[in-house]
Amino acid sequence: MIKNKVVSSFKVLITTGSVLLAGVVVWNLYSYYHYAPQTRDGKIRADIVPLATDISGNVEAVYVHDNQVVNKGTLLFSLDKKRLNNEVTQAKAMVKQANATLHAADREYKRYQRLNNAVSAQQRDDKRDALILAQASVDKSLADLELAEINLSRADIYSPVNGVITNFSLRPGTFASAGVPVMALVDQNSFYVSGYFEETKLSRIQNGALATIFVMGETKTIYGHVEGLSAGINDSERTTASGTLLANVNPTFSWIRLAQRIPVRIKIDTIPKDFTLIAGRTVSVSLEEFN
Repeated sequence: MIKNKVVSSFKVLITTGSVLLAGVVVWNLYSYYHYAPQTRDGKIRADIVPLATDISGNVEAVYVHDNQVVNKGTLLFSLDKKRLNNEVTQAKAMVKQANATLHAADREYKRYQRLNNAVSAQQRDDKRDALILAQASVDKSLADLELAEINLSRADIYSPVNGVITNFSLRPGTFASAGVPVMALVDQNSFYVSGYFEETKLSRIQNGALATIFVMGETKTIYGHVEGLSAGINDSERTTASGTLLANVNPTFSWIRLAQRIPVRIKIDTIPKDFTLIAGRTVSVSLEEFN
């Protein structure tokens, strides 16, 4: 009888202990996923440099290919320079012509100045005005020459950053329009991680907090630190009502309110050897916790 009571009590203790242990585990899991500064929703990001020419023309030569790593100052492609060289030649000719006109106007002005009373004041004023206009013409021709030389120098497009060429399909013969991007560079010195943390976890995130970054499909770990939180996110519930400046907020009928996700910028400090950063890859982020 006593033995049965002991066995029964032991079973009760085991059951109670198991229930308590399960409760502790569930509570810790709940606290971790709802309040601990970690997220599985993150992306590797980088600055994209869209390259465009500031003059229009046919692409004469392309010196790089898709996915090529380039250094700052690398020659990427060139535009046809025949027309641009012709514009420089014309601008130089206009400078010579303007200088000749200036010398003639200066000579005439000085000659009329020496004539004194032999000519009218009006005639002397006319020669002075002609000299001023000739000088202005020289200044303009010099500016036109400088612009033509700038345009000629801009026919060669160089990489402005250390980067990787991506989604590249430019070929010789393509017409490049001024200001229209023709290729993109991923800036290699601009990689960072954007972690999207639920707003319930923000109180435990501080600038400088150490970050452990796990890239999906990789066994190697990246380390970094928090640089800052986003100052705001888009409010899809709010618009401006037509004909008024008042806010138009849509009523919400759902019983479950999901926490907003706030972007947290993380600077990458340590990259494993032979690890290639690719913008857009999915990461999980775990931060050093501050209570």
